[in-house]
Amino acid sequence: MTTGSRAILLAIGGGIAAYKSAVVCSRLVQSGNDLRTAMTGSATRFVGPTTFAALSGKPVAMDSFDSNQQPLGGHIECSRDLDLMIVAPATANLLSKFANGLADDLVSTLYLQVECPVLLAPAMSASMWGKPSVQRNIATLRRDGCHVVGPDTGWLSCRVRGEGRMSEPEAIIEAARTILEA
Repeated sequence: MTTGSRAILLAIGGGIAAYKSAVVCSRLVQSGNDLRTAMTGSATRFVGPTTFAALSGKPVAMDSFDSNQQPLGGHIECSRDLDLMIVAPATANLLSKFANGLADDLVSTLYLQVECPVLLAPAMSASMWGKPSVQRNIATLRRDGCHVVGPDTGWLSCRVRGEGRMSEPEAIIEAARTILEA
């Protein structure tokens, strides 16, 4: 990604695919972007915030009411002057929150706060991805203007093949580049 320095927020949801988000983080920083990261509490069960802090060179935002944040709160400070928000993995839980305007954690509040394009990289089991409610949420988010990359078909963490695998980091970065260059 060689679009110059852009302000990007990478929000990591709680799924095993969060390990791929570390590669996305690293590559975005290496390309000279101003990268901020935020994680859901569930995401920290899969990859630690120390990983993203080390790769981005900045603290990871995780709490809407963190006393170390600026006085306006995490959702205001993290969302200022952004060019793009990437949510990877975008879990069924996050998709539902975003589609329904629920803001009960930092990442869902950030989604409602940002005024930039949003790129979603869904990741979940094939049975979850196939649920009518998840498909309705994706359709709503597309109508709301969100960009979506994936999910792909392949080996899933539930040890079966199916649709629901988060796109590879290269595909997410390419989708981000396309959005930023538009």
